Amino acid sequence: MTKQGMDVLVLGGTQFVGRHIVETLLSAGHRVAVFTRGRTPDELPETVERLKGDRDGGAEGLAALSGRTWDACVDVSGYTPRQVRASAEALRESVGRYVFVSTVSVYGEPDRHPVREDDPLLPEAGEDVTEVNGQTYGPLKVTCERIVEEVYGDRSVLLRPQIVAGPYDPTGRYTYWVDRVAAGGEFLAPGDGSDFMQVIDARDLARFTQAVLEGGLSGAYNLAGPRLSWREFVAVARGATGSDAQPVWTPAEVLEREEVNVPLWLPAGGPQGGLMDVANDRAVAAGLTLTDPEVTARDTRAWSAGTPQKVFLTPEREAEVLGARG
Repeated sequence: MTKQGMDVLVLGGTQFVGRHIVETLLSAGHRVAVFTRGRTPDELPETVERLKGDRDGGAEGLAALSGRTWDACVDVSGYTPRQVRASAEALRESVGRYVFVSTVSVYGEPDRHPVREDDPLLPEAGEDVTEVNGQTYGPLKVTCERIVEEVYGDRSVLLRPQIVAGPYDPTGRYTYWVDRVAAGGEFLAPGDGSDFMQVIDARDLARFTQAVLEGGLSGAYNLAGPRLSWREFVAVARGATGSDAQPVWTPAEVLEREEVNVPLWLPAGGPQGGLMDVANDRAVAAGLTLTDPEVTARDTRAWSAGTPQKVFLTPEREAEVLGARG
């Protein structure tokens, strides 16, 4: 495999993480084909080859991949063992390396500090489980990882990203906070500011994927950015947006009493606090570079300002909760 001019197949590739990966690989001089159901338009360059199929359709759904070879496959759309088993086995002799985009949600002891790649994982979900929800998401990814390693051995790479942030994010979790700070005024901020926020810029994930392919790497890598206290994160968002917004720190007991779930906040001492303390040493040593948090916030806001976003807390509800602080 040469470092430049590789042929790469991306399973998914038109939305958010996949889009960033495709654009990064193209800019590095690689040739990219994406495999999707083709049901929605995409904004990828015309140079991208578009293959249509359905991973839930077994061998028939993967027919567009038969008789082809690629230097590597990047799987950004594998959520169930059925999907990953089918693609991994179908491509066993057709790709040189299989990169599976997993999640830090695979870890079975998320209260550890920090969370590292060799920490225990959650119990696997059965290979017949197809429903993806808050309870099954992590266990399903654990099973998917095992399948990829089983089929590809040292030709497999497992990427375990932290919450992914940046332009094109459809979840709105990180974007909510940047937009809320940009709006100004007093705003509900969770806890007392001493808990931690940690994300990974989608573009950093994409560049690391490129490094993995060009370097022929194997193994598992946590992908996480700088760990900021919530006070630091608010300061970053204010600087990035030029806002004078003022946080009103709201204790956990108030949020619980008012049944308010704000995105991204995990109390540092809570049962999942380690998921905001994810060690990235291994990935950094392998070439992970990190975008300045203010740049991530600035670029995310530049994109979100013209794109409708998910509303986690309406202004009316926010004011109501703040009024209930007592």
